Amino acid sequence: MPSSGCNSTPDTQPGPPFWLLAELTYRCPLQCPYCSNPLDFAKQGEELTTAQWIEVFRQARELGAAQLGFSGGEPLVRQDLEELIRAARELGYYTNLITSGIGLSEARMAAFKDAGLDHIQISFQAADEEVNNLLAGSRKAFAQKLAMARAVKAQGYPMVLNFVTHRHNIDSIERIIELCLELEADFVELATCQFYGWAELNRAGLLPTREQLQRAERITHSYRAKLAAEGHPCKLIFVTPDYYEERPKACMNGWGNLFLDITPDGTALPCHSARQLPVQFPNVREHSLRHIWYESFGFNRFRGYDWMPEPCRSCDEKEKDFGGCRCQAFLLTGDASNADPVCAKSAHHGKILAAREAAEHAPLELEQLTYRNERTSKIICRA
Repeated sequence: MPSSGCNSTPDTQPGPPFWLLAELTYRCPLQCPYCSNPLDFAKQGEELTTAQWIEVFRQARELGAAQLGFSGGEPLVRQDLEELIRAARELGYYTNLITSGIGLSEARMAAFKDAGLDHIQISFQAADEEVNNLLAGSRKAFAQKLAMARAVKAQGYPMVLNFVTHRHNIDSIERIIELCLELEADFVELATCQFYGWAELNRAGLLPTREQLQRAERITHSYRAKLAAEGHPCKLIFVTPDYYEERPKACMNGWGNLFLDITPDGTALPCHSARQLPVQFPNVREHSLRHIWYESFGFNRFRGYDWMPEPCRSCDEKEKDFGGCRCQAFLLTGDASNADPVCAKSAHHGKILAAREAAEHAPLELEQLTYRNERTSKIICRA
């Protein structure tokens, strides 16, 4: 491993970051057991101030970033969100609020629109109120989400809904789609859990069976065909978990290629799950984004192809998948340099096969899951 901080070659020099994700906070009123936030979020440092966030936006825009997502935790807990949206608009970003809808109101939504917010995406836990509220950890969550989804449409925003699917709600895929149509959604992401953060901790209770996935995809395809025949504008996007693939996805379109994530305390990451890797990532409090993106060791660690061991190094598909997901490789093999175990060519592919088998025979029930909250995170930190 080179110590110079850069192991990319001239023909793989990165272009500018296109998409900036601002994880404004790890605070959240919900307790989703598949949250992508790090397990030890309770020990992370102080959040960036309003002025520090705006400086991050300025530097990223100067580098070429064009899209800015406000995420968390729950970004609505930041009382300066309207000010951040306004600053982003003045800098020329296309902005997207990624929210659970908890803490949103019609008045606040109108203020966001006045500040220049382009897009709101609301996430649901299920189409069933009881399951949604159990997963969210709030008896009022489902009703609030419905009200805010309708308000988003009424305010003229694109209606974008996200359902994280898993073994406990995927059998209700037809009801999920029907609910989205009732809410007049323009885009619907039916995204099966990707197993990082809290989802990885709860994989035994969240990974669907192959039969469940095939049924859900078949129903989604049927709806797509029906909507297309009717000229209906709703677009359905179905995302299968990597665990049922034989080749890895081109994670983030390659490490440090298009995506730049800034965590609440200012740590810069090439993907929102990379914090769990044994790599020292730079912080915007200490370095400019230009240095971070082009020169830092963390962002160059897995750029290009020179870092690859076999079988990736000689694989004729490496320019398509870039070796797959580094976080998945680390979580499943203990070494982020290994081939993504999703790949059938990986020496560790058996771990994926074992996970599929466990989903068939040894699932955990909802009440057995570990729910994401500060108390549990503190226990994990101590352990």
